[in-house]
Amino acid sequence: MQAHESRKKQSGLNILVVASELYPYAKIGGLADVVASLSAQLHASGHDVRIVIPRYHRIDGEAYSLHPCLEPMGVWMGDTEEWCSVHITTGDDGVPVYFIEHHLYFSRDGLYHDQAMHDFDDNPRRFGFLSRAALQLCKDIDFEPDIVHVHDWQAALAPAYLKLWHWNDRQLGQAASVLTIHNIAYQGVYPKEHLPYLGLGWHNFTPEKFESFDRINFLKGGIYYADGVTTVSPSFARETTTPFGGFGLAPYLSARGPCFKGILNGIDYSLWNPQTDQHLPAHYSLEQPENKKACKRKVQELFDVQQDEQVALIGVVGRFVEQKGFELLARTLERILGNMIVQFVILGTGERHLEQYYGDLPKRYSGRVGSFVGFDNMRSHLIQAGCDFFLMPSLFEPCGLTQMYAQRYGTLPIVRATGGLEDTVEQYNESTGEGTGFKFWEVSEDALYYTVGWAISTYYDRKEHISRMMREAMKRDFSWQHQAHEYEATYYQAIANKKKWDESHTSYYW
Repeated sequence: MQAHESRKKQSGLNILVVASELYPYAKIGGLADVVASLSAQLHASGHDVRIVIPRYHRIDGEAYSLHPCLEPMGVWMGDTEEWCSVHITTGDDGVPVYFIEHHLYFSRDGLYHDQAMHDFDDNPRRFGFLSRAALQLCKDIDFEPDIVHVHDWQAALAPAYLKLWHWNDRQLGQAASVLTIHNIAYQGVYPKEHLPYLGLGWHNFTPEKFESFDRINFLKGGIYYADGVTTVSPSFARETTTPFGGFGLAPYLSARGPCFKGILNGIDYSLWNPQTDQHLPAHYSLEQPENKKACKRKVQELFDVQQDEQVALIGVVGRFVEQKGFELLARTLERILGNMIVQFVILGTGERHLEQYYGDLPKRYSGRVGSFVGFDNMRSHLIQAGCDFFLMPSLFEPCGLTQMYAQRYGTLPIVRATGGLEDTVEQYNESTGEGTGFKFWEVSEDALYYTVGWAISTYYDRKEHISRMMREAMKRDFSWQHQAHEYEATYYQAIANKKKWDESHTSYYW
């Protein structure tokens, strides 16, 4: 079946979004939430937004009302033609979502790796194919994007394909591209033997483009070819242009100059709102905060810690990996428990040795520590609502969403001031009681220990300050409306950059 979607050009932009995750269909981390909520806001602002993701094995077609859009669809890679099918649905936000179905590449349990956390060997082929298929889809349904907005290394080849393969296409020749980097530590670095399949040409295997220590670097090439590059907070943008923060890509990001910027992520208040959250036993608000205590009791009950609304309760939710500070927390947590009157509830999954460590804590600290190894959306919402503090000791954090959720729920963040954590949490002022959380800068056990201690002592000794901070935190506006305007400005700048590229590159590669 073929699908053609010619239409009269509207006043807004035509935007193609390409990503490897999208809430609620496939989610590993915050990327899925950001792609969904930003796309919804852009759609609400009058733009024609289309999203393309893989049809993973876990996506239930019946549950999400998927139906065929194109079958088959031929996708030419560098040295072979692949065949796939495309399914479509429309989300509750009105945004069409296209699912690329290729059984060999996407019909497996994991998104990026197997149960032992080993990357799939064919990841460069899988996600190179995703980028090519998303662009081929535009040709086959006659959709003419003004902007192709791609997310992270998994979609980072699309900007290169636009300039190398599609520069004179009717549907794609005028499209500008924007690459958003959500986590620069993951760059998509693979053996160069995949280059013929990807169809990039050996002339692109150079240090300023795709070559990195004799391997292909997807993200590096995307940075070179994209008409605009963003990351997910202003502070993280600055950090990535430093030798430590750029993970080897600092010179290439710096070379993009004003074409590289940080735009803070927003959050979806239709999902994260203590006044309406369906996962809570009772709702509360800035004006009527009393029911937050009922949420605290529910968290204590659910995680099997002593039910005492007077004791300070700290929540932790995240991936059990070094980047998120879980190694640092593991080295510090028992010192905190040994010297402070405090409870912890911990939710997450990740490295096996960390899963075992945090999973065993309730046996050793019965009534004081509760943990759940795995992903549980209900528990995640309850922790945000029912805790007094939310801890994020990240070594680096491009943006982070959970610290913004926490503030909406009146739960005060304790964070290391890096990336988006620095941008979104206002440091407590002990003299005035102002602020929305507690920050530390040094990556050390002492810095974490004493900052947690500072928060706990404030909780017991300066309750009026805690109340003021909760009110300030709940007033913060992290909605997508402002950030969407920044993306719109970035899109128009990318379109201008694309025109300059076209003027300066009078000959293309083939």
